[in-house]
Amino acid sequence: MTPPRVVLVGVAGSGKTTVGSALALAMSVPFVDADDFHPPANRERMAEGLPLDDAMRAPWLAAVHAHLAAEVAAGRGFVLACSALRQRYRDTLAAGLPSLRFVHLAADAATLTARLAARADHFFPPSLLPSQLAAFEPLVGGEVVDAGLPVPAIVARLLAVP
Repeated sequence: MTPPRVVLVGVAGSGKTTVGSALALAMSVPFVDADDFHPPANRERMAEGLPLDDAMRAPWLAAVHAHLAAEVAAGRGFVLACSALRQRYRDTLAAGLPSLRFVHLAADAATLTARLAARADHFFPPSLLPSQLAAFEPLVGGEVVDAGLPVPAIVARLLAVP
């Protein structure tokens, strides 16, 4: 049986880290946060309120993909939280890894704005949310889950679907 390999995608504030951590715990697999793979220059740029462009995202996505490929090659499962705003970014993550399960955590702008305003000590400022909302492309071949649901309900729903 293939271990669970779930990729939670969505804009900032959608709950990827919160849901991902809880889901990973419930599945007994490691939680991976794609933010940890950003080089310092990317983090600094976003902290200044400037969105990343594709050239800046490419090495980051390659690093995340390399980590996922190593985990899959070792036969391990995981839950990954990654914005993966565009389908081509998701395609980069999934290249050669057909066992990935993509889930979009979707929330309305008001919910996202409130969540970002409540975050402390995070490099991503709320001012970048509009650029992420504009860039996000609908998920192709995956699930969409209401990120406004309580975390236990989201985890239960994701556990119920093989």
